[in-house]
Amino acid sequence: MMLRTTYLGANGWWLAFGDLTVLVDPWLTGDLVFPPGPWLLRGRLLEPCPLPGPPDLLLLTQGLPDHCHPPSLQLLDRRLPVVGSTSAVTQVRRLGFTAVTALRPGEVHRHRDLEITATAGAAVPVVENGYLLDHPCGHLYLEPHGFLAEDLPARRLDAVITPVVDLGLPLAGAFVKGRQVLPRLLERFDPLTVLASTAGGEVQFDGLLSRVFRQEGSVQEAAATVAACRSGECRLLDPVPGTAYTPATR
Repeated sequence: MMLRTTYLGANGWWLAFGDLTVLVDPWLTGDLVFPPGPWLLRGRLLEPCPLPGPPDLLLLTQGLPDHCHPPSLQLLDRRLPVVGSTSAVTQVRRLGFTAVTALRPGEVHRHRDLEITATAGAAVPVVENGYLLDHPCGHLYLEPHGFLAEDLPARRLDAVITPVVDLGLPLAGAFVKGRQVLPRLLERFDPLTVLASTAGGEVQFDGLLSRVFRQEGSVQEAAATVAACRSGECRLLDPVPGTAYTPATR
């Protein structure tokens, strides 16, 4: 029994806590379009993303289409248990999912041996969720925009799933703050593994906003930050989509 993680590209993850499988924020097929339309921003998935199998649980951090992607969710069994932010739950109920649990930051839900604690995540514009996931096979934190609640207590974790670069727009600033949050995550959680997320996968963007995106930081810079962490035990993984990894556990 061990923790296994598979990156699905963009914000998507497949987490296996022993025989319990959790699908996170999947974008599996079709275009990704943000309101008011593709002229503003459209993402194109170059290849469909197959799942390793049927998930036991769907976990959603946000209700925005890059986390709660309707064409992808329509591929799933509507009886699949879902845990998500309040905005995400509104979306999946519209799609016909029936076993749905909404969590606000600070609330806890248990699914089999997995304890899910919602934490305050990005305000886009409402405050969405990050999650602490605790299971006998491993303990991890995930949040897709690089936000860390100040009131979240320090504790030692096995793994952290986070962006490691900043993404933003001129004047508006960064809406993904992975570069900024990484040192704080290392200090707060002393993880054995950092898994880079959010900015990877076979994806192309077009539309007005795609021309002015700015990125600050790099995986190489993040690796140097991780190597200099206090414990010296942490490693950074820049995961290849579709490849399963087994993070170290304490």
